[in-house]
Amino acid sequence: MLFIVNWTALPEVRETAAERFLQNGGAPPDGVRLLGRWHGIGSIRGFAVCECSEIGPIARWAHEWADLFTLDVVPAMTDEQLGKVLAEAAGR
Repeated sequence: MLFIVNWTALPEVRETAAERFLQNGGAPPDGVRLLGRWHGIGSIRGFAVCECSEIGPIARWAHEWADLFTLDVVPAMTDEQLGKVLAEAAGR
């Protein structure tokens, strides 16, 4: 499954968040494949797109950062996947 992970941090944790990121590059745990990550310029927010076959590993990753960031993790679909769902709904 694909997931979009949005994060936002408060300014008072900026240095702590930067140090933790520099320690391991924000690497996801085993079971989560990071497809891409983007950071907002001049802010402590951004998003990542990742893939995993079960929810446990991505929940662990979110928990590792939950003391510094507000995280929003949502399942995602590609255009192709959504197209199939829409075509089935339309009876095509």
